Amino acid sequence: MRSILGVWVVACGLLVPAAQPLAQDREEATIRRGDEVYQYWCATCHGAGPGHPGTAALRAKYKGARPAVLEERTDLTPRSVRFYVRNGVSIMPFFRKTEVSDADLDAIAAYLTPR
Repeated sequence: MRSILGVWVVACGLLVPAAQPLAQDREEATIRRGDEVYQYWCATCHGAGPGHPGTAALRAKYKGARPAVLEERTDLTPRSVRFYVRNGVSIMPFFRKTEVSDADLDAIAAYLTPR
């Protein structure tokens, strides 16, 4: 009985570390998806350089106190990203679930949130 228990404990110990890379792979895939969705829906207004109205609005609002380019921010939270995407703010429109699904919104939030 002890040898069976010992084998079971060892086998479980081998399975736990294997789960960690799977979680990391899923997180990396989510972040990659977030980048893709961000580039499609958000970068037109929030990209770097001239001609991006969202970036220009944030530059005027923060006057250098925070980065205007969302991808450079370190103070964003998943909750705030979800709020602004779903509700809009100022000149930014809101995005419906038929445009940006909840899963894609979670991916954008993961992409923009400091890791």
